[in-house]
Formats: sequence, structure tokens, C-alpha cells
Amino acid sequence: MKKAILIVSVIALAIVAGVAIDWALHRQTPSVPQMPSVSEQVSPRAPTTALAQATEPITDIFSQLTKEQIEQLIIAAGQNAVKTAIKKAGPAVVQLEVIKQSSIRSPFEHFLDDPFWRRFFGDPFDPHRGIERSLGSGFIIDYQGQKVIITNNHVVENATSIRVTLPEGRSFEGELIGGDAFLDVAVVRPKGPNVEQLPTVELGDSDKIEIGDWVIAIGNPLGFQHTVTAGIISALHRDFPKPDGSGRFQDMIQTDAAINPGNSGGPLLDALGRVIGINTAIAVNAEGINFAIPINAALRVLPSLIASGKVTRAWLGVVIQELTEEIAPGFGVEPYSGVLIADVRPDGPSYGILQRGDIVLSVDGKPVKRISELQQEIMYRPVGSKVQLEILRNGARQTVEITLGERPSEQALMGAPSVPDQLIPQGQGIEKFGLKVQALTPELARQLNLPSTAEGVVISEVQPGSRAFWAGLQVGDLIIEINRQPIKTLDDWNRFVSELPDDARVVVTIIPRGGGNTRFVPLR
Repeated sequence: MKKAILIVSVIALAIVAGVAIDWALHRQTPSVPQMPSVSEQVSPRAPTTALAQATEPITDIFSQLTKEQIEQLIIAAGQNAVKTAIKKAGPAVVQLEVIKQSSIRSPFEHFLDDPFWRRFFGDPFDPHRGIERSLGSGFIIDYQGQKVIITNNHVVENATSIRVTLPEGRSFEGELIGGDAFLDVAVVRPKGPNVEQLPTVELGDSDKIEIGDWVIAIGNPLGFQHTVTAGIISALHRDFPKPDGSGRFQDMIQTDAAINPGNSGGPLLDALGRVIGINTAIAVNAEGINFAIPINAALRVLPSLIASGKVTRAWLGVVIQELTEEIAPGFGVEPYSGVLIADVRPDGPSYGILQRGDIVLSVDGKPVKRISELQQEIMYRPVGSKVQLEILRNGARQTVEITLGERPSEQALMGAPSVPDQLIPQGQGIEKFGLKVQALTPELARQLNLPSTAEGVVISEVQPGSRAFWAGLQVGDLIIEINRQPIKTLDDWNRFVSELPDDARVVVTIIPRGGGNTRFVPLR
């Protein structure tokens, strides 16, 4: 009986503590920041004085409980926290039904305009012909006094009609304000009576999340409205190709909270019910590998989307790589001490200023050590503005000024013609590191979509399981340097590799098969 009273007392204290924390958070912080800048995101707060004072008696109570009873209390407390988070954010998570005009038309459609064919096959001008219908999710926030819905761009892109449905069942029209294909974020404005009274979510700070944090996903997977799943943050800063081939997702949150088609655009919540991500993608043929856009990244483009319906990004016109532990020694620098320039695009603003092999150390005096840091410093600046880059070139520091251009679309930056898996032998070089190479001829350069001025040796075979294989080198890649020494002919290749032991530390500079941008590849 005494233990039963103790258990009830602990549960009561836990409930009181939860209520006190929730009351304190709501008293000290508005439900949604009016200006959604990263610096204004909600951050965890220390326990109240009353709770701190209650620590000692609670400890005394726990000392009188069995291990099993304590475990039951922990489980109960976790479940209550999840339920509280769902109740807090759930009312502002919406289902989006989207109508799009299909770009696919039947090759027989002109026949259906004939009355004879129309009798059997229906009206070719049926308003439902050529219509695509899809489902997605979104969540409502308060942005400077107006209610807007954040979702994925791929959910609402090219929408001709959007219907928004609340969990309570009420529906209203949605108007697409703008979308950003690069980040895959879009904003929809709800239209209808009393939209100013719609519930909103509270925004968290995705810069403060850690691997292992509990997370909750809410959305409408496969049309099952308002489905809740839970898990943890499995990894941070994930990059991977977009399913449609239009570039890559960057700096994503990975979670094992279940996400399925229809979850796209819904919120990923922390344990306190605050939005820390936008559920976006799942790994193909995998289970429990799902991805969300960090909410701070979305908030950076939100003002531009609402003001102009699009996001214009600045760029340097370069291809960049991390200075990994394998690559850095070849440049005489410490790993991750800057960002490596792998190639300079001839159509970009840095052409003639930066060179392949330069290392960017800072932007306007601010150090940049990783790719994401350099990208963040450049892409959100005004197009046409000037930046001062401190670079390291051949061991010497110097400063250059570049006028930023406008970043082209992902479609314009991607794509290369296919290349055959086997090449016609032209002249073989020494086999090394699991590679067979051959001379580059004008005919082969045209076949591989290489410039007529290109020089180097072409990979004709990669031995499975070799160092070259694990580095990702492929048949058709053009090797132009080894350890930054030019390789222009088979003689250059034969002379250079014959002096290297099989286990030598090697960084190969290549132009990938099919053309594309130069990059450095370490052979591990």
C-alpha cells in the first residue's frame, strides 16, 4: 500500500512537472516567432526553481521503488511527453489534395475528336482527362501576422487547385504563393472564412538537434489522414541524389520515424512538439531510412518565397570538394581547413579568377572549412554583390574579388550523355591501382563528350575490388593529373605510375565519363 501511494505521488509530480514546463514555455515564448530568423528560434529552457527544489524529495521517493517500478514510470513519462507533443502540434498539420494538369497526352487523342470514336471512347474534352491528383501534407505557421502553410515544392508544384483539410475535417482552398525546387520547399496561403483563427505549430531550432534525439512525424501517408509515427534522429547533414535526377538534397536530417508517400511536407517534431524538419524523402528499397529538410533552412528562404514567389541564389560558378584526410596531404594542408576548388565553370563568374586546386579559406574574412559553410556564405547573398575570398594557391595565400552571378536551375547544371561501358582499345598503358588506361584520340574525345583540347588518358577497365574500384572510378573517366602532376599522354602515365609503389597515397584528378566537372578522387 505504501509503495502504491509512492507511485501515485511520483506520477503526480511528473504530471505537475510537465504542466509547469509547458506553462513556462508558453508563458515565455510566443507559439510561433513573428520573424522566422534562425536567431529567434525557440531554445530549451532550464527547469523552473520550483522543480529544482523538488529534486531532492523525488530522489528520496525513487530510492524506495523497485527497478521495474522505475522503468514503468519512465515509460509512462515518455508516452505522456509524446502525447503532449502530438496534441500541441497536431491540430495545425493539414492534408493537401492537389490537382495538376498532366503534361502527358495520349497519342490517340486526335482520333477521339471524331464523333464515331467519341461514341465508343467518350468525350476527348472531358475535364477529367489529363488531370493528375496527388496527396501531401503541410503545417500552418504564423508569419508576421498571417497564416501560411509550409510544405514540399514537389507536392504543390504546377498545381491548378489545392484543397486544404484540417484534422477536424474542415476544408478550404489553398493558394500557391511560391516554391523553391532547389530546397524543395513551398508556401501555400489558406483562403476562406476565419483563416486568421487557424491553429499554428511552434518552430524549433534544427541547428541544436543531435543524433539520438526523439522525433515525431505527423502526416497523411497513402491517404491515411493524420498518421503519427515516432523514432529518433539517425544522422545529420546527409546529402543524396533527388529521385527525379534534378540535383541533390543537401544537409538533410535522417530519421527512422516512418515516412511514406503522402507524408511529404508534414512536420518532423522534437519531443516538445516543436517543428525541427519538413518530411521530404525516403530511401528507395530501404526501411527506416527517411529524410527531412532542416526547418532553419526553410526559414531562410521563407521571406523571399512570400515576397516574390521564388528564391534567387547567388553562386561562384565552381565545383567544390571537401578537404578530406585523403586529399588534404596532397595540397600540404590540414584536413577540413578550407574548401577545395575542383573545377571552374567557363560560364561562371569565377572563370579566369579562381583555378582548379585553389583552396578557399574565408569569405569576407569569415573562415569556411566545409562545403556547407561556403555554400551558406554565398548562396543567400544578392546576385551582383562582390565578395572577397582568401584562397591558398600553390601554398601561397592571396585575396581575390568576385562578383556573384545567379545560380542556374538544377536541370541546367545536371545531365550528361550516356557513355558505353566498353571502349575500343587504342593503346594500352601500364596497369596500376586496378586501372587499365588507353590513349585519348579525337574520335574517343567526341565519343566521351570531351573538349577537343582535352588531354589525358582514358580509363578502359577497372578491376573489381581494387583501390580504383572502391574510389568509384569508371570506364570512360579521363585522368588528367596524379598527385597534381599533369598526365597528358600514355608516356606521362607510364613514367609516373612506374615510380609509385602499389600502396602509395594517390589523388587522381579526373573529368568524369560523359564530360562534366573536374574532381579530385583519392585512392584509399
